[in-house]
This record gives sequence, C-alpha cells and structure tokens, in this order.
Amino acid sequence: MAIEVRIPTILRTYTDGEKAVEGGGATLAELFADLETRHAGIQARIVDDGQLRRFVNVYLNDEDVRFLDGINTKLTDGDNVTILPAVAGGMV
Repeated sequence: MAIEVRIPTILRTYTDGEKAVEGGGATLAELFADLETRHAGIQARIVDDGQLRRFVNVYLNDEDVRFLDGINTKLTDGDNVTILPAVAGGMV
C-alpha cells in the first residue's frame, strides 16, 4: 500500500530534504512506524505517548485527522497525508 506523506520544512532533515516520501500502513500509527524504519527520528517528532503531538496537525486527504480517529485513522492505497506543525506566536 503506497501512501504519499508531505513533509514540512522543519522535518525534512529526517527525509534528506525530501518534500514528500512514501510509506505504508493500515492506520496512521502504522504509517508513522513505517516511516521511522527509513527516516530515523521522525516518528518522535510527530507522536508522543502513542498520540499525535499537541502542536502537530495531520491531514488525510485534506481532512484533519483529529476529527476522524486520530492516530488510529484508517488509510487506503493512494491516500495523501500532510504533516503540518502548528504555527503560533506573534507580538502582544
């Protein structure tokens, strides 16, 4: 099963600069574990204690997985997953 994963700039050090990589798995949890086998360290930047990190947004085919089944969201061949770090800050 091939899933395209779009990687944000901040995590591209784990993918040798690649903007998108392929992975596999029946769920997001399995996909992230699969990515870890080829891109060591990336999983810890996305997942903490078996859940998505608070300040990391993940989209499956443009839908926020927090409104689906989170890290247990099911995947199918040809899906697109986008990882986006939450943006915060500014001046008061």
